[in-house]
Amino acid sequence: MPINMNDEMKTTTRTSASRSHLLEGKTEERKIEHVRLCLNEDVGARGITAGFERYRFRHNALPELNYDDITLNTSFLGRSLRTPLLISSMTGGSAAAGEINARLAEAAQRRGWALGVGSVRAALERPELEPTFRVRERAPDVPVIANLGAVQLSYGFGAGDCRRAVDIAEADWLVLHLNGLQEVFQPEGNTGFGSLLPKIEEVCRSLEVPVGVKEVGWGIDGETALRLYGAGVSFIDVSGAGGTSWSQVEKFRSADPVKRAAAEAFADWGIPTADCIADVRAAAPGGALIGSGGLRSGVDAAKALALGADLAGFGRNLLGPAVESEAALEAALAQAELELKTAMFGIGVPSVDALRATPRLVRM
Repeated sequence: MPINMNDEMKTTTRTSASRSHLLEGKTEERKIEHVRLCLNEDVGARGITAGFERYRFRHNALPELNYDDITLNTSFLGRSLRTPLLISSMTGGSAAAGEINARLAEAAQRRGWALGVGSVRAALERPELEPTFRVRERAPDVPVIANLGAVQLSYGFGAGDCRRAVDIAEADWLVLHLNGLQEVFQPEGNTGFGSLLPKIEEVCRSLEVPVGVKEVGWGIDGETALRLYGAGVSFIDVSGAGGTSWSQVEKFRSADPVKRAAAEAFADWGIPTADCIADVRAAAPGGALIGSGGLRSGVDAAKALALGADLAGFGRNLLGPAVESEAALEAALAQAELELKTAMFGIGVPSVDALRATPRLVRM
């Protein structure tokens, strides 16, 4: 059955000017609104793509390979996975969002995908929201990634809060997200990004689990990746441009006409995901790397892996199926796997490692 967002959204009007007044300072209500906007409004980047259309695989008509012998098995940060695919961090912090996380977790467990949860900040502020992030019971065998905004380290959060976020999600890893442009346009935004790298480094030194850093849709380049790896970050998720634009999301929430108008100037902002992956991999050949941001098919995932990503992440295009039904989500994940495996067959590679090393991806 569909997950009903209506009860939690019944106080929300359709006018942009009224939204922020309803949600100001209420992290959990903001998360509900984010989900609704991602489902119902045009919040995709405009004038920029993820860049995968600029690449093509050279077809191999004689792959000398049985389709059934192709395996998607891989490993990441010492954990074995049945697929090189990730359900990216999306939600949590309300009853409906908790239902979405539960459904995503069950699907990840069935199909062997890694799983990220949305920002656990809401649960740190309100412990009664912790169950909406607890997915381990439903996903006992797959890696789970807890998530927290890196900028919160400039506003009183420290290693203890990060550790608590990991404990709440019963996570294997923590990812700190970078979302500077979103914070500028967010009515409740926190823009204290000064001297943030040393704070990230302290968290990396203090936590007992691997700590990664991700963008939220504008991308991480090779130079920035080297600074992060140098600070002790265990993995990077580039989360490049071409998918959801969070300046567009916040435009719909803002009551400030100047900010709403200014957000339009950033609809095409960012580094395409394909460029991010290639740039980071060239700068840090051995760094653990996730490619996400605007992936729409298993063929995009195959290109991300061939460009150098260790895992390929899917976000908003799984949100609709997750809200619709278990069957719709299952079909979406199965389709991505089928497309990935078929792309591998089409170029004659039997494994994810061979896909990463293929010379058959060419830039158009």
